[in-house]
Amino acid sequence: MVVVVDLGEFAEEGFDPKRWINAALEGRHPQDPLDRFMADAEESLRSAADGIADALERESADALRRVPLACRDVLRLRDDAVALRSAVASILSSLREAEGTSAESIAALARIDTVKRRMEAAYATLQDAAGLTQLSASVEDVFASGDLPRAAETLATMRHCLSAVGEVAEFANVRKQLEVLEDRLDEMVLPRLVDALSNRKVDAVQDLRRILIRIGRFKSLELQYTKMHIKPLKKLWEDFDLRQRANKLEMEKHGENAASLSFSSWLPSFYDETLLYLEQEWKWCINSLPDDYKSLVPKLLIEAMSELNASFVSRLNLATGDVVPETKTLAKGIMDILSGDMPKGTKLQNKHLEALIELHNVTGTFARNLQHLFSESDLLILLNTLKAVYSPYELFKVRYGHMERAILSSEITRIDIRGAVSRGVGAQGIELSETVRRMEESIPQIIVLLEAAVERCINFTGGSEADELILALDDIMLQYLSNLQETLKSLRTVCGVDNTTTHSDSAKKDAGLDRKEGGARLMDVVSEEEEWSIVQGALQILTVADCLSSRTAVFEASLRATLARIGTSLSLSVFGSSLDKSHAAPVDENAEVFAGRAALDVAALRLTDVPEKAKKLFNLLEQSKDPRFHALPLTSQRVAAFSDTVNELVYDVLISKVRQRLSDVSRLPIWSSVEEPSALPLPTFSAYPQAYVTSVGEYLLTLPQQLEPLVEGISGSEAGNEEAQFFATEWMFKVAEGATALFTEQLRGIHFITDRGAQQLSADIEYLSNVLSALSMPIPPFLSTFHTCLSTPRDQLRDLIKTDGGSQLDLPTANLVCRIRRISLD
Repeated sequence: MVVVVDLGEFAEEGFDPKRWINAALEGRHPQDPLDRFMADAEESLRSAADGIADALERESADALRRVPLACRDVLRLRDDAVALRSAVASILSSLREAEGTSAESIAALARIDTVKRRMEAAYATLQDAAGLTQLSASVEDVFASGDLPRAAETLATMRHCLSAVGEVAEFANVRKQLEVLEDRLDEMVLPRLVDALSNRKVDAVQDLRRILIRIGRFKSLELQYTKMHIKPLKKLWEDFDLRQRANKLEMEKHGENAASLSFSSWLPSFYDETLLYLEQEWKWCINSLPDDYKSLVPKLLIEAMSELNASFVSRLNLATGDVVPETKTLAKGIMDILSGDMPKGTKLQNKHLEALIELHNVTGTFARNLQHLFSESDLLILLNTLKAVYSPYELFKVRYGHMERAILSSEITRIDIRGAVSRGVGAQGIELSETVRRMEESIPQIIVLLEAAVERCINFTGGSEADELILALDDIMLQYLSNLQETLKSLRTVCGVDNTTTHSDSAKKDAGLDRKEGGARLMDVVSEEEEWSIVQGALQILTVADCLSSRTAVFEASLRATLARIGTSLSLSVFGSSLDKSHAAPVDENAEVFAGRAALDVAALRLTDVPEKAKKLFNLLEQSKDPRFHALPLTSQRVAAFSDTVNELVYDVLISKVRQRLSDVSRLPIWSSVEEPSALPLPTFSAYPQAYVTSVGEYLLTLPQQLEPLVEGISGSEAGNEEAQFFATEWMFKVAEGATALFTEQLRGIHFITDRGAQQLSADIEYLSNVLSALSMPIPPFLSTFHTCLSTPRDQLRDLIKTDGGSQLDLPTANLVCRIRRISLD
């Protein structure tokens, strides 16, 4: 049996002989004897050790033989390195010597080359000068020959020679002569160019174009092309006046029933015919002027729109007036109304602006067709073309803020907030209810008006006047809220609390001590049923305030989202960064920013010409991304102020009955009354609460029922129902606290009370305390102390106060009761 030995295991770090032997024993066959296996393993290890020793001896002998040879090779390489170093040093020395000589040679060659080039330039200049003199002398013969291409070439050569000789006094006359000759050749080309363009001679147009380009007069071709082809476009435009006159004659001939021609119905046909004409010119120029058609045809339209601009604006203005009979009769439009050149009472209406937007949409369709037709043109040219198409509307867009203010102001005047008929005593509840209903109905109406204004801004200006829109909306909302406040102020008279101190005053005034008697006298003559009718109507005003707050908040959130969409569509993040580089950035640079996707964006087209306005708008749109941003800041403040005023009015109405019942409590004669002496013994009876406090208690206990309609009006969901319940409970507590404060103030005004009066007042306080407990209201320490001190006999009160020491009783209140009952604590 041979034991296989892996010698690699012995070379491993941490080799353990015992572990290796145990592992070898575990790997033996169970039938092999242990001693024989151990002997075989020992023999295998000895054999392996002998093999290793033999190999080591052979390798050592070979190494001893190779060492002397390696030493000799090292010595030879060292000698070679020394020789190489010496050779390299010699070469470097030679290079240093050659470098100095070469630098001097190169410098000399450079000077020679400079002289050579100057001589060549002088020679060329002399040749040009000689040629210029010769050309100047022979140019008249060239012109006389009538060979226009040759004349153009001659003039181009003269121009080149003049640029070569520079500003030499001897050739000043030649320079003037050249300018005259170029004008002369331009005039000679002109009639032929007119004929070639008129008769569609492609070859002739191309030849004449080359002549003009050769003498640097390509502008002449552009001007002549534009001058010739703008006439058909102007004729198309004048067709409207011709058709109007013909229509007028037709009306005079057949009577007034003949239909009149409107600009809004004619404009689409004008755009269609214009587009057809431009398409024909585009196709022809592709063949005749393949290098220029991309700019030539768009510039034709730009010039045409420039000449038609004033007339276009005038027709737009009159077209906006045609939609309203009043302005149509006067032949006036939006601009006339804004300038005040109208009869008094004439107002800008929504229909005027809608007509303008409809015309703008027609122009937008034409602009999109142009973008498709001129898609191969340079982006800047395309952008300028589209701006020219929209240019007639610019005057209206600049005054968009004024238009929107005028329209919204006119619309607001139609909203009848105080439409209820004034009624006399006994019908205030009906008047109040009708007015509150109109106030509540006006809120969704005004929101609809605001939303329509936002839609008009986007449709007409693309959002470029969003900043003016926001200012207009804020101003209009202030006007509307001012109307609400005035109506609310008049409702104080209807509710009988116009002279009552408001809830925002101090506690003493809240108690009614400084109240005038006008409101009280009015309430004295009002029936119980009418009182509750007024209370119910006043509570509905809370629904108005809640509706106003929620609807304005929702609209403002929607407005912020709209501003964000406008910012995205305009890509103002890119435009704003370009403006930061320079406030006076050229129009062309800004145009390149918008030239891609936003080329048709109406707002982007405008903003390229007004970088400062664009930057202002960009800042606004950036701010609108913040949830804390108030798009209508003044409106938000006024809505909050309106809610506060509503709360004051409602509180005054709810507390007015309490204030009326408790107004003279401190001066009731029963407090100072004494029991009449009697000869017969009479039974003693417990005191019952008086009418004034029972009336107040019944009112407070009935108040939750009056608040139920308020809960139903505010709640719209489960969450809203919980909120409304809390709102109603809060008002109930507020009125109960106010009643308690009024009663407390009256108690403080009592100067003297007898034992009989104390017994009666104790019963009154106990009743009111029970009412407060029923309403889950805590009993104020003042009332509980007052009640305890009044219900305690005179001879025991001093000991009670000393014994309590302030643990249960409010000591200042207890001292007050002692002064009222004339009890000395000393």
